[in-house]
Amino acid sequence: MTRPLRILLSAEVRQALAPAIAGVLGPRAFELLTAAEAEAAQADVDLAFISRDVTGLSTKHVLTDGLQAFYAVLRRSAAPQWVHIHSAGADRPIYPELRARGVQVTTSSGANAEVVAQTALAGLLALARRFPQLMAAQQARLWAPLVGEARAPRDLAGQTAVVVGWGPIGQRLGAFLRLLGLRLVVVRQSPAPVEAEGVETVSFAGLSAVLPRADWLLLACPLTAQTRGLVNRAALAALPAGACLVNVARGEVVVESDLIEALQDGRLGGAYLDVFEHEPLGRDSPLWGLANVIVTPHSAGHSDGNHRRVCELFLANLARWHAGQPLQHGIA
Repeated sequence: MTRPLRILLSAEVRQALAPAIAGVLGPRAFELLTAAEAEAAQADVDLAFISRDVTGLSTKHVLTDGLQAFYAVLRRSAAPQWVHIHSAGADRPIYPELRARGVQVTTSSGANAEVVAQTALAGLLALARRFPQLMAAQQARLWAPLVGEARAPRDLAGQTAVVVGWGPIGQRLGAFLRLLGLRLVVVRQSPAPVEAEGVETVSFAGLSAVLPRADWLLLACPLTAQTRGLVNRAALAALPAGACLVNVARGEVVVESDLIEALQDGRLGGAYLDVFEHEPLGRDSPLWGLANVIVTPHSAGHSDGNHRRVCELFLANLARWHAGQPLQHGIA
């Protein structure tokens, strides 16, 4: 007798999505198992949904017990077929491990693109309007208006932003920047023009040629062999004095020691950083204390609507999987 389809998910998601999953699968028998239940029964699972509550406060480098339990069930299962993850990026070590076993892995690409783009824009505006200095003055109870040639912020209109990555996040961020009057240069795999009038496009090979024009270097690309260490000492030195960096991609896209050096010696005007080479960022990192740096704890994509959007993507892909159709947002 064929056993029921087994889906690994969190207790929270099971409670919220059980009726919807039943609606998608129809008469097909299925079981929704948490990691603890699957482990206790030594049950193999067929599908899995790694939601944000499963990942919790984990990073790629530090895993919570709950996430490790999820991974253990997937590794022990004889033939898992498909895993859906809450993030847009799939650079945690387990995902290529699963792919090597023939498991389909799909991401939630686009679910938080609007939020991440808004956060990147907020970081840019905060740096452009000297908010780190203003907030330091506030803490010191110091009245320090931004007047005088040395302190007055530059107008954003007419400045040049180089956006690395043209997925959902990069495209939305680019739209925001164009509304503010910035000139836009897009760096992506292909130098073919993007579907946006007046936007210059270069391939990754052309990045070094456009960096001398960049008032802003904004990273919104996935972590790949091509992008790892892309922003290094040479790239940072190619930027004009006073240029600023915004990174909402992955920390490993930037060589962090080179970035710290460029910030400390004043060549860079500032940086907004949501991601880091090692997370959590060590308490001894100089980045915490630099006056021209804004640090946030890999939170650019967090909002109260993300869980719903991710669940909708999972259910849509579950319907495709059940129908034998190709899944969306799969990783190679």
